[in-house]
Amino acid sequence: MPATTAIPDTRTLLAVAVEAVGGAERQGQVDMAEAVERSIRTGEHLAVQAGTGTGKSLAYLVPALRHAVAEETTVVISTATIALQRQLVDRDLPRLAKALRKELGREPRFAILKGRRNYLCMHRLHTGAPDEPEDAGLFDPFAVSKMGREIKRLHEWSSETETGDRDELVPGVTDQAWRQVSVTARECLGVNKCPIGVDCFAEKARAEAGKADVVVTNHAMLAVDALEGYQVLPDHDVVVIDEAHDLVDRVTSVATEELSASLVATAARRCGRLIDQTVADRMAEASDGLAMILEEVPAGRLDSLPQALAGALRATKDAAHACITSLGPERKEDVDGATSRKLAMSLLDDVHDCATRILEAFDSDHDVVWVSGDFADRNKPPSLRVAPLGVGGLLRERLFGKRTTVLTSATLTLGGTFDTLARQWGLPAASGVRKAEGTATDKEPPSDLSAPRWSGLDVGSPFSHGSAGILYVARHLPPPGRDGLPPSYVDEIEGLVNAAGGRTLGLFSSMRAAKAAAEALRDKVDYPVLCQGDDATGQLVKRFAEDAQTCLFGTLSLWQGVDVPGPALSLVVMDRIPFPRPDDPLASARQKAVESRGGNGFLTVAATHAALLLAQGAGRLLRSMNDKGVVAILDPRLATARYGGFLRASLPPFWTTYDPEVVRAALKRLDAANN
Repeated sequence: MPATTAIPDTRTLLAVAVEAVGGAERQGQVDMAEAVERSIRTGEHLAVQAGTGTGKSLAYLVPALRHAVAEETTVVISTATIALQRQLVDRDLPRLAKALRKELGREPRFAILKGRRNYLCMHRLHTGAPDEPEDAGLFDPFAVSKMGREIKRLHEWSSETETGDRDELVPGVTDQAWRQVSVTARECLGVNKCPIGVDCFAEKARAEAGKADVVVTNHAMLAVDALEGYQVLPDHDVVVIDEAHDLVDRVTSVATEELSASLVATAARRCGRLIDQTVADRMAEASDGLAMILEEVPAGRLDSLPQALAGALRATKDAAHACITSLGPERKEDVDGATSRKLAMSLLDDVHDCATRILEAFDSDHDVVWVSGDFADRNKPPSLRVAPLGVGGLLRERLFGKRTTVLTSATLTLGGTFDTLARQWGLPAASGVRKAEGTATDKEPPSDLSAPRWSGLDVGSPFSHGSAGILYVARHLPPPGRDGLPPSYVDEIEGLVNAAGGRTLGLFSSMRAAKAAAEALRDKVDYPVLCQGDDATGQLVKRFAEDAQTCLFGTLSLWQGVDVPGPALSLVVMDRIPFPRPDDPLASARQKAVESRGGNGFLTVAATHAALLLAQGAGRLLRSMNDKGVVAILDPRLATARYGGFLRASLPPFWTTYDPEVVRAALKRLDAANN
């Protein structure tokens, strides 16, 4: 039954929350909170762009908690990064729960829930892996001893941890070691059959989530819950997607499958002791055949399926089917036998389904298939990957069609409009229609014929971008080439770093460029230059933040993980517009699909990808009200190319200059003021 005592409105609750955390009321935060409350009440989906400093987490948590307590339901909050999950669960929600306890009539409950693979499986830990190591590299004595030490650490940690959550193990262990002590949902015996089921960490997390008003999860779990056909999250009628700019990539990742010869060989080993050896041998032979064929196929997208590869895939699919049939239906057997059978069946299903999906992909326009190899990782044997051409249809049907959804981020308007990302989410062009205020609910009756209704709201930022930040585009430099970082770019970075007195975050489009810049600058400037890969990223960011003169160079993976307010960061340098690589199989396929429909594939796919990353990179500069500085983009195409206007419209409204003397002078004044 919903709460019978009157609960104050969202604006009143927000004022209480802001006072409790020692903040000040911000109009953007109030506007966002009221828009979220309206979305929950009307059922109309909402996209909110809320710049850094808005306080967007409070703006959605307050109406979410109010709705959950008032209606005795659950609201799901989904994030892209672990850092934001931890902020919500360790800082924001505990403070809010205490601050709003009186007004809500009770202290709201919250929990964090991740995929089963993220939790230690005590049964797997104590029974050990029933198959050989899955990576031939582990037969190296050093690798085996390293994994042995990590497994020993995991045994020790298992008696100390209360959650079994991998993210709480510091320092962490390799993926290989963790796989030996965890299971996927399909590999799990189930709470009723597992001898340690009552003490299962994953089941405990699910039980806590089932009792919570707010459940914090990640985009991958949200995708699994929406796409996989089985429920992993508690029943909920509202979902808030923070870091929504990353939603499409995370959902695509969940919907991507991989098939390799080593995976097929592991499946053969897993079922080899459980079925007739001649049937298992078919899988081993299929693995050998697939390995041989893949060595001959060039890395990259497959627009058609080579005959030899089609034969290898059919042989793999048929061998997996034969093994599944031989294993037969589930039987009453001892726990060890049930475990071995479950692990074998899970992998056989994966192999069979992936081979089938790849074979069928060439008769439809839903999936993209490619051979991963040299362009991705030269040390890995080639494998086949299959991914959806788009996820908008899936999201529209299985997310927006089933529950009220709020999407928020500091970066949602690309080219000055929400529609760019909305198309990727499967939403129609924004109508921006607002229904009149209602007294109880404004929800329309559901209709199979109506498109999802949504509106977009940009609440801006409390920062004065035009006076606090400069966008400098090095229009005088040559366009970037394919032969690494040009010497003129290194010279430009040197001049900017010296003018800024260090204090520089360099964001590069490749690890090669980041390392080249770091090595060159170490010989040219008197400031410490750190580079991604020198140490754990968290440690590098910590050192960067603590020493104002330090520079930190890295790649795309740094762009969302750096939050350094204050004088330690006054210059963000980006070497080039981060378009997808021309040989990126998924981006090139999506671009081709848009062009086949008469659209502008480059602007729709490549420029949108670049705009999102540029905006995220530029967002590293101003992290607090007193921050000032420069975002320097060395790629002159931002000023000279026809698509430059679209990209610039996606960036914060900094004051813009193309004059290197002007920007260096500004950096020198800022450095002097900070010393």
